[in-house]
Amino acid sequence: MTETYYAGSYWLARSEPSGACARRAEHFFHLLGRCDPAWTRWYETADSFEEARKLQFTTDATRFQKLFAEAEKRNDDDFSFWLWTGDTQEEASSVNGACGSADPRLPSNCVLKPYDEGLIGERVLTAPVMTEVLRAMALAWDPEWGVATSEAHRDSVTDKAKPGTFVGWAMYFSRLRGKVPPLPAPVRIEPVEDKGTLVILTPERFTASNPEHVALAAHVHELLDRAELLRPLQPWPAG
Repeated sequence: MTETYYAGSYWLARSEPSGACARRAEHFFHLLGRCDPAWTRWYETADSFEEARKLQFTTDATRFQKLFAEAEKRNDDDFSFWLWTGDTQEEASSVNGACGSADPRLPSNCVLKPYDEGLIGERVLTAPVMTEVLRAMALAWDPEWGVATSEAHRDSVTDKAKPGTFVGWAMYFSRLRGKVPPLPAPVRIEPVEDKGTLVILTPERFTASNPEHVALAAHVHELLDRAELLRPLQPWPAG
């Protein structure tokens, strides 16, 4: 069975108007397109693959603002989207997100399902590309925490996969969570401007079937937990 992956960023109780969320979405898709050319053309959903391929979505702030207008009509305080790309149903990628909610229980988020198979999957499921995806999420959405990892490994180390509480292939920690401690090789630590820090466990693709990867993740979990960086999301500070 093919091991599947995802990248997600999460934050809690940060109220934002639709215009701000639309600008964040535009910024994210601009940066995502620079991670790989396969992520430069996006489509809306439909009842069939053929119909959906006719619904190309322009990822600029004006288009997102129109999409979010329906939520405003319902007086919703969050603005969500679900877009996909790919030439076949078997080789596709998707992004969904929700922004703007002040709800202290339901996180806002942006989640990418990358290509898992084929030549594009081989190209994007690498440490450099997935690290840049997390960096794009950090710069555009300013989340509290993010992760890019194997779903099989995530499910083996946590029951409910609460954002902020587990270790994955690559992680992002906002400066609001605290300072990342020194970590053992081959782990790499990179700053994201003045926003936070990226932690990348392995330079090769991290897999749940590799005992060395699993052991390294467990050790890093212990160190990050000791530094009080692994904890549930907190409501975003006002101002």
